[in-house]
Amino acid sequence: MSLRKLIPLADRILVQRILPKTQTAGGVFLPETKLDKPNEGKVIAIGAGGRKADGTLIPPSVKEGDTVLLPEYGGHTVKLGDEEYQLFRDEDLLGKFT
Repeated sequence: MSLRKLIPLADRILVQRILPKTQTAGGVFLPETKLDKPNEGKVIAIGAGGRKADGTLIPPSVKEGDTVLLPEYGGHTVKLGDEEYQLFRDEDLLGKFT
């Protein structure tokens, strides 16, 4: 990450996509057209959480370091230093790997 740390606001989650392997176990390099779009990511930072209509806090459903299942589309791309990240709302994440 860059020298600056991004802290997401409200129910937003900062995720770094986990890129698919470009080489098989046998050493064969896969062409880009055969690679799956990355749908897993590592949670880098989380906001404080969302709010219900009555103002009570809804805590985030994930924590830093969790591996999550991401939607195919969505999120906002954020570039920090040389790294690229995605910002998602907590409710847009599809699941958490255990």
